[in-house]
Parts: sequence; structure tokens; C-alpha cells
Amino acid sequence: MTTAEEYGTELEPVEVVDAELVEDDAPGAGEVAVHDPVDAVLAALDTDAKDHLDRIRPKKTKDGYARDWEIWGEFHGWLAERTGTRLPLSKVTVGTFVSFVTYLDQVVEAPPNTIERRITGVTSEARRRGYTVPKEATEAARRALKPLKLDEGRMKRGRGKAAAIAPADLRTMAEAPRERQPQPNARTRRVFVVPELARLRDQALNSLKLAVAGRNEEMSVLDDAHIQVVDEGLKVYVPSVKGRPPRNVPVTYGENRSTCPVRCWKAWQEAKLAAGAAPDGPAFLSVDQWGHLGAQRLSPDGVGRALARCAKYAGLTGRRITGHSARRGLVTTGIKKGKRVDKLRRQGGWSTNSPVFWEYVDEGAMFEDAPTEGIGF
Repeated sequence: MTTAEEYGTELEPVEVVDAELVEDDAPGAGEVAVHDPVDAVLAALDTDAKDHLDRIRPKKTKDGYARDWEIWGEFHGWLAERTGTRLPLSKVTVGTFVSFVTYLDQVVEAPPNTIERRITGVTSEARRRGYTVPKEATEAARRALKPLKLDEGRMKRGRGKAAAIAPADLRTMAEAPRERQPQPNARTRRVFVVPELARLRDQALNSLKLAVAGRNEEMSVLDDAHIQVVDEGLKVYVPSVKGRPPRNVPVTYGENRSTCPVRCWKAWQEAKLAAGAAPDGPAFLSVDQWGHLGAQRLSPDGVGRALARCAKYAGLTGRRITGHSARRGLVTTGIKKGKRVDKLRRQGGWSTNSPVFWEYVDEGAMFEDAPTEGIGF
């Protein structure tokens, strides 16, 4: 008599799994899930794209959005204390976003411009985390913000907009005494003498920044190879920064030696090469208080501080001069001098529908054919 072992027909124990019975007429009954390679490839590409976009996002932007998300969490904590219910951070709705604006305005007392940036940061960070942010939620938040931006008292909460600078301001900065008196709250009382190398650097940096309407980041990444000396002046290639398109812009000779961007650039380049700078290296390098040339390019913050510092010690007080003042100043001054709007826009790399650019245009044209001019006052 044969056995099951001889023919290999012995049944092996199996695990029994309880399953829910499906009615024969239920949707999908009897169907077998089929792997779709197209969906798999698209899903993989979407994942890779998200990872790549996150990697190339500037660190400063990442840090800012991360802080916005932290404040979004603080708002939810505040809201939970009043409602008794903790809402998930993923619920970005018309109600939560409008309440967020109210919280930032009335509790945090943030200026409207900061609130607007927080809205952008939370929206971007939520979507990066895979949460849905309905368009109507962001639109509602901005509608709630709009009247706040018209309130002068609220706008004064912030530092305010950067004031425009003109070539005359640059001349005042460039020709200011090299001896800088100590500030009233300074620990040391000695007079600081600006090193000649730093003076030449700042003259070249500030004049070229105004000439190309350069952002701090753009001026920081400039290399010598980006600035070409030609018969007419300079051809400047402004590299792409934060995803903005690069641009080639012309810079002509100026009327005054101390503010002429062409002659200031030549003087600085000659001086830094003589001090040991590498040819075709960074356009603008750090210089310490003793006049020693550094090996690192000037950071974006350093670019902005250089302009603000020169304005401060030249006595240009009473208005907020920052690294952005040069961009505003090129447009307002150019409009007053009759320059073409389209050329000014291309010089600074503004988009055609940039509200900031058109605000500068209106500021420059304010007194052009003013309603009170020539009417018999």
C-alpha cells in the first residue's frame, strides 16, 4: 500500500485568513487589479521631481518657510486654547487661513507685509508636505489682508519700504571722509579709518549695483568673467539667482569719477589683483578692518550691509536705505530722466506684470505733468 509521502501528495498546512465576502453584483467584484506601468513611472517621476525641487530651493527660502510653518503650529496651539479642539495642521481652509491672518494681525501684531509672506510660506510648505491648499483659501486670506495694508498704523509696525537712492546719494557716500567717528553706543571710542581697498570695493559695488539694479544675491554671485570692459563701458552678465532668468545689461561711463561704475570697477579690479586676488574669481571680495583682502566672495547680506553702512556714515539718515534701495533708485531716477520703461524693466530683470516695478515707475513719474503745475498758483 502506497502512502502520501511516496508520491509527494501530502498536504502542507496553510494559514487561513478571514475575508469579507463580496456580493457578486458589487462594483469591482470578480476583477483582478492589474499593474499599470505607466502610472508607476509617472509616480516615480513625480517623486523625483519633488525631491529635486526641494534640493535646489535656496537655504534661506527653506529656513523662512520652515519658520512660517512653526508659526502656523503656534497659531493652532492658540486656536486650540479657545476652541478646546486641536485641529490638524493639514487642514488649510478658508476659515483657518482667515483666522490665521487675524491671529497674526491682532495677537502677534505683525506688519501686513510679514503676514503676506507668512501666507506664501505656509501655502508652499503645506503643499510640499502633500497637503491640499484650496485656491479659495489663499484668496480669502489675501482679501482679509487687503484692508490691513491700507492701514498706515499697521504698516508702521514693520521697518517700512526701502528708500530709493540716486547717483547724487552715491556721490555723497563715495566722497565722505574716510575717518569714521565712533557711534554713541560703541564700546571703543577710537576713530576708524576706512582702508583704501575697502573704499574702492564699496565704490565699485554700490555704483554697479545701482547701474544694473542688482539684487544682493546677484551682486554676490558675480565673477570677474561676468563683467566685460568694452569701448562703451561694461557689458554685465547677471547670473540666474533663485530661478530668475539671467540677463545681459549695458553699463555706460558716468559723468563723475567717484560714481562712474566703469571707472570704479576698473580701479577696484586693479587694486584687488595687486592685493593677490585670483584672476576671473569673485567680483567682490571681503576686506577686513585692517585692509586685508579676503579669499571669500562677499555674501548677499554683506552686499546689503555695505550700501547701508556707507549711507549711514555719509549722513544719509532719516530714510531707510538698504540693499534694495539701488533697485528702486534706478527706476525712479531713470523715469525722471526720461528713460524708456521697457529698458528699465529689462535692466533690473523685472517681469512684465511686476506690481513692484510699476510702483517704482509711478513714483518716478509723480511730478511729471503734475496736476498743480502751471495752473496759476
